[in-house]
Parts: sequence; C-alpha cells; structure tokens
Amino acid sequence: MKFTYDYLWRTLARVYDVGEAKSIVKLLLEKRFVLSQTDVCCGKVELLREEGDAELDKMMIRLMAHEPIQYVLGEAEFCGNDFFVQQGVLIPRPETAELVNYIIEDVNGCREPDGCVDILDVGTGSGCIAVSLSLAIQGSKVSAWDLSDVAIDISRKNAKRLGADVDICSVDALHSPCDIEKWDIIVSNPPYICDKERAEMAGNVLDYEPEMALFVHDDDPLMFYRAIAQYAKKALRSDGGLYFEINPIYVDEMVMMLSEKGYKDVVLMEDDFGKKRFVKCRL
Repeated sequence: MKFTYDYLWRTLARVYDVGEAKSIVKLLLEKRFVLSQTDVCCGKVELLREEGDAELDKMMIRLMAHEPIQYVLGEAEFCGNDFFVQQGVLIPRPETAELVNYIIEDVNGCREPDGCVDILDVGTGSGCIAVSLSLAIQGSKVSAWDLSDVAIDISRKNAKRLGADVDICSVDALHSPCDIEKWDIIVSNPPYICDKERAEMAGNVLDYEPEMALFVHDDDPLMFYRAIAQYAKKALRSDGGLYFEINPIYVDEMVMMLSEKGYKDVVLMEDDFGKKRFVKCRL
C-alpha cells in the first residue's frame, strides 16, 4: 500500500498521544527519508518507491511495539550532533545536554586561554557527554569509562564518526583505580532511578533501554555518586570540579553526602522543567 502522512500518524496515535505520534512520524520521515515539512505537506510521502514503502512498514511495526524512535532510526540528536545508538546504550536526553552546556560555560569562563583541561566522563554510554565536551572545549583531553562492552564499542564509533579525540576504556565506577590529581573535571550521569519508580515509567523505556544504565536499588540510591565522589577526592586536581546529573527526589541526600566528603561550593542547578537535576562542587 501507499502511505500518507495522515495514515502514519493516525496509526501511531493508537499507542501514543496525537502530538507525540505526529512528532515521531515527522522525525522518521525527515531523518530516514529526507522529507521536509514542506515535502510532507505536498504529499511526497505517497511518492516513496516500493523499497521505501517496505522499509517504512518495518519501522512502523517497531514503533507500534513501543520501540523508541531513536533505536528505530539508529541515531539520536545531542548537542547539535547525531549520535549512533542501539539497544544496549541509554538514549541521550535533552536534560543531559544541559549539563554539558553548564560545564562548557564554566570551563570557558574561568580557564586561561589555550589552557589544557583533563576531563573524565564516568559511565559514558553512547559517549554523548565525552564526545560533546571534546568537540566544544578547545585543548581538552577527554577520557571516558564504562563497564558495558556494547557501550564502549558504540562510544568509540561515535567519537570516530564525529572526529572527537576521546580515550574510552573499560573501568568499573564502583572499583576505580587509585589515581592522584589526574583530572580537572569529572562528570557523570550514572544510574539513579530507584526500583520503586518503575511503575511511573513509560513502557518504551522499561522494555528497551538497558537496566544497568537506569536503575539502582531502593536501599542505596546514591551508590554510584558516593563511589565516584570518593574516587574524585584524590583524582581531582586542586580546585577541580565534580559534576553530576541527579535524581531530583534525592537532592538533600546528595548535598549532604558531598558536604560530608569535604566538597565545597555545592551548587544545585535546574533543568528546563524547573527540576533540580544537576549538582556541581569542587575540592
């Protein structure tokens, strides 16, 4: 059959709300079939060749099964670049891009011109944070850790694809090496969603995105933050900065933990939705 834009979004509206269904179809047509909004309005969806129709049909089947559009396309936009993604790595979120921008602003606002900045991204996933910082901060030397073989492979592909010089290796954040004054900045968006929050989450997240990148046990929601903060006490250079994306429901516990470990200038930052989503501090 020949598809139309109306047929596609109305079909998806059986499993998504109307606005989201329309947005998903527009993104699919733009990214995979290079059809602009004007093309869609002029009915060019109906002019796709037979092989295009067959591919579109397969993609719609995946979308109707709640598979995220980013996995269906094989890419996700982040900080102005398209990152390769697949099941096994967390899909980059716009909120995380806000954290990247905070770091870029802080670095560019305080360092000496042409100064070198050593940055570590812990739990890099797709490499979106590490690659984006490497591309945006001139003179930076960026390293990234992850424990997942899939994540390491994909983040390396993204670094190569986007021309970023990032050293990516397998390290367990809960068993970090004994580094001394090695980094100027350590950043992490570790797993922070508690098991008790599963009931509130969308099926396309629960069914497709990697649990090890999302969840922590209810009885120790700060386990990764505590381990990274402990490592950073020795691994950060004097006046070095530690940046986290956090779970807003544990803001008070996070601030207390960092203060107890001797960090100063602990600052909470809100995301675009007004939630306290990020924290930064220094030694």
